[in-house]
Amino acid sequence: MATTFNPDEPMAGLPPQHVFEKGYKPSIESLLEKEEALSFIKTSFEDKLKESVNLQRVSCPLFLTKRSGFNDNLNGVERPATFAPRDFQDIKLEVPFSLAKWKRWALHYYQVPAGKGIVTDFRGLRCDDDVDFTHSLYVDQWDWEKVIKDEDRNVDTLQTTVRNIYKAIYDTHKLVCEKYGMKVFLPEEITFVSSDEMLKKYPDASPKERENIICKEYGAVFFMGIGGKKENGELRHDGRAPDYDDWITPRPDGGLGVNGDLLVWNPLLEMSFELSSMGIRVNPETLEKQLELCECTERKEFVWHRMLLDGTLPQTIGGGIGQSRLCQFMLQCAHIGEVQHGWYDPEEVIALKEKNVRLLGLGEFNEDPMSSSLHPGAKMQEYNKDREHVRS
Repeated sequence: MATTFNPDEPMAGLPPQHVFEKGYKPSIESLLEKEEALSFIKTSFEDKLKESVNLQRVSCPLFLTKRSGFNDNLNGVERPATFAPRDFQDIKLEVPFSLAKWKRWALHYYQVPAGKGIVTDFRGLRCDDDVDFTHSLYVDQWDWEKVIKDEDRNVDTLQTTVRNIYKAIYDTHKLVCEKYGMKVFLPEEITFVSSDEMLKKYPDASPKERENIICKEYGAVFFMGIGGKKENGELRHDGRAPDYDDWITPRPDGGLGVNGDLLVWNPLLEMSFELSSMGIRVNPETLEKQLELCECTERKEFVWHRMLLDGTLPQTIGGGIGQSRLCQFMLQCAHIGEVQHGWYDPEEVIALKEKNVRLLGLGEFNEDPMSSSLHPGAKMQEYNKDREHVRS
């Protein structure tokens, strides 16, 4: 999802002001009832996703070895959370950004046949992510991957899979609205557009502005062709790592890339809202080309890349669907911290409280609520204030 986050602006992570001008009120005010709702959304959606896309849930790792090359490199500049086992200080383990590469290996490991896939309950950390009302340091998503045949590396396969995923989203949305007395606002069908098409149509608009325009018009959109650069060297729309999604294969419409982002229009925030990033994965040929374009051919020496280049790993389609992001959207929450336990700018935490936004767990404190006992002499005023708020 393209973003307009500017860390140099004061309170840059707060929701748009218009959300509060209307008098924001959470759809579910009881924290315990909200937790029940989060469980209902996650269970309902996962069941529908598995049925619609033919996926089986499997367990997944919380950390990977750096040398394996199994971690998702995102845009290539983000820092992974890294540590070494106590008795093996020469070994570097990383908390993954996502399981984009691991899942493809897992399909080989579990010997999953073509037409079937896996889905995981992934938890990760992204230390360099924006921390705002739709992003946090904590990542929770359904990471899924499905085996396809070589001849299925095409737009038809991509669009059929997107429609199946959107059906699971739409059906869950209807269930949530019925259970919690909300109005259904998603369209029954998703619309397909391309970054190439939107760039030609709105050449002076920013990526985020283009997303807003098309999402407001259609309600639910799959934005095809994410990754790669324009002739002037600027990103075509948004960044994508070179070693999982295929963003260079020509499409029948004249554009490039058999991948994309699933976006919806968020009526509370009045903006486009990404729920999923996905695509047909690279084959040996496209991996070689995309590594060259990104000037990181040294990755070919990693275990995972060697397994792909020598044909060990199957051809796949896959992606990630944000759990907290989906819950924030389904419950129409102003801030992602209302549906997950995270850490946020202390000044913004205070401002959010004043706007009737309660963050889950310790996220609603602007410092460790027990810090005064750990650091004698620290002021108790803020802690006492927060404690009275929790009691009330």
